[in-house]
Amino acid sequence: MSNDILRKVEALTKNGRSDVPTWTPRTAATRFTDISDIEGMRTAGKLAADVLIMLEEFVVPGVSTEQLDIIAHNYIVDVQGAIPAPLNYHGFPKSCCTSVNDVICHGIPNDKALKKGDAVNIDITIIKDGYYGDTSRMFFAGEAAPHIERLCKVTQESLYLAIEMVKPGTRLGDIGAAIASYAHKHHYSVVEEYCGHGVGTTFHGEPQVAHYGTPGTGVILEEGMTFTIEPMINAGKKQVKHTGPDNWIAKTKDGRPSAQYEHTLLVTATGVEVLTKRPEETRFF
Repeated sequence: MSNDILRKVEALTKNGRSDVPTWTPRTAATRFTDISDIEGMRTAGKLAADVLIMLEEFVVPGVSTEQLDIIAHNYIVDVQGAIPAPLNYHGFPKSCCTSVNDVICHGIPNDKALKKGDAVNIDITIIKDGYYGDTSRMFFAGEAAPHIERLCKVTQESLYLAIEMVKPGTRLGDIGAAIASYAHKHHYSVVEEYCGHGVGTTFHGEPQVAHYGTPGTGVILEEGMTFTIEPMINAGKKQVKHTGPDNWIAKTKDGRPSAQYEHTLLVTATGVEVLTKRPEETRFF
């Protein structure tokens, strides 16, 4: 099966990346009341989730993150008729972020083949008709070590418990505090240099969504807000070091592994809609 996948990857990547079509940005917003805007966000969210679903079979030992990037890029452009938002964003050179093992976020796809047991976060953001969908999840190239699986499980659960709290009237400080408390209870640390963010007809906007905080403080959520929650949890210490072109790549300073999961969310009148939900996700929402 692995050899069949490698051959399929070679076929999908042999012609490189498709040309990205021109597009016209919309006025930047991260809160919506018009149903047409909300439907635009739903479409973008589903497309972003679909890229992660499509990529799953290709995350195997022997495949490079560069190949995964080409496959994602061409699927977004040719199949979805969408735009890969990271490409050339403030100089970022690729169409998605691939963060392997001790890379916390903003990993740049490269020609190094994944090894058995590698854990990789793939972060996808697409633009469809001017609306952004942003999501990420962890993948394992072959069977991962139990301690890596545990780190990823706790990180995903911290995202889910945060999502369960989202509704009008909730303060972001409560959400951040809940994430940090859950991570610390499992003897992990929370990265504080990066946060979730407003997303809508702009890639990054207000509010800033920290994954730590003080209960009873912070922005109060309101119906129509669209933003990401994307906790980055480290097995070791929280400190970050930067490397790579333009210092894009954020790694754990102590070299221990990190994990991240991310969803784009819409605050509804009574709670939350997970715009980037995948079919296998049934817990909490």
